[in-house]
Amino acid sequence: MKKNTYTVENSGGSGDGGIKAWSFGNHQLLVRRVMQVTMSIAGLAVLWMFLSNSASSIEFHTFSHYFSAQSIKAGYESKLESVLRTASMKDNKTVIITTLNDAWAKPGSIFDLFLESFRLGNETQWLLNHLVVITWDQKTNAYCLAMHKHCYQVETKGSNFTGEVFFMSPTYLRMMWRRTEFLTSVLEMGYNFVFTDTDIMWLRDPFKQFYEDADFQIACDAFNGNSSDINNYPNGGFKYIKSNNRTIWLNKFWFNSSKEYPGFGEQAVFNKIKLNPLISQMKLKIRFLSTSYFGGFCEPSKDLNKVSTMHANCCVGIDNKVNDLKILLEDWKKYMALPEIEKKQSNLTWSVPQSCSTSFERANEERKKNKGRLQRALVETV
Repeated sequence: MKKNTYTVENSGGSGDGGIKAWSFGNHQLLVRRVMQVTMSIAGLAVLWMFLSNSASSIEFHTFSHYFSAQSIKAGYESKLESVLRTASMKDNKTVIITTLNDAWAKPGSIFDLFLESFRLGNETQWLLNHLVVITWDQKTNAYCLAMHKHCYQVETKGSNFTGEVFFMSPTYLRMMWRRTEFLTSVLEMGYNFVFTDTDIMWLRDPFKQFYEDADFQIACDAFNGNSSDINNYPNGGFKYIKSNNRTIWLNKFWFNSSKEYPGFGEQAVFNKIKLNPLISQMKLKIRFLSTSYFGGFCEPSKDLNKVSTMHANCCVGIDNKVNDLKILLEDWKKYMALPEIEKKQSNLTWSVPQSCSTSFERANEERKKNKGRLQRALVETV
């Protein structure tokens, strides 16, 4: 204790003065140390902020680009989900889907006749509540919304599907495969659907004729009488597909097979892949629909007491389709005007095809001529 007092006294004279001198010196040193530490911390903070801002500017650009792309995708899917949810049958998430482009979306054209068939059909008008019309362009979408409440404009991925699209043309093929791709996305969203071409007239509720145990059901250009026979010739314009892992796989397999068969339409490719052993391994239940109920101009439904739908297939040209579909609906009106007992006893038959039959025969003759020219050219080349 004395040692401490002695040291203090000898370092500064009197006791009070020594203590004050010691305290003041140490206080200055402490201030300098605090300022040095503070400046170091401030420097490090400035450096961190600089590096952070430099990195975040790069990250922000990348993040904003990613977020923008995801937002567009989410918006696309959420809008489609909203349309499907509103239109679906609440008990089983099923919708009816058709596609429409500008050529068929004009007053008095095929789309108008399509909608009219639901109103003229036998207990079919309620099905319009579940019909979703997929449009290929803005003008068509506007026309659709003026006529119907459930319309959705799909992304065409750079293709132009406006105007009349001729069968098996490059634009036709792109449209058909884009349709297959889109319908696959509907299955992935958990919705069952009946896809119908717009040139199919709905005259009775088709759900009563579908097979309950089937995953995939499709109409036929020609039906051989056996719904399980894979050798039936299907028509992709009318199909009922339930959403499950098997059908999602099938639609993806179908779409991807287009690369193996370039220049082929979806219907022709389906004819190729339907015999693939992978389909049987997946235990897919496929049924082919009878033309007695799901007929067309290729093979008409002969009994008006049974028919559910009639398709303007085996027909070339919009005008020919419109002409014959108008006649078909007039035939149906006459049938529906009969008393119930007379309907059962009636021998009424269709007055069609007329223009379609002629146009299809001409098209077949032209194809045969072209095939003959090609064969002759090959012979001459050889």
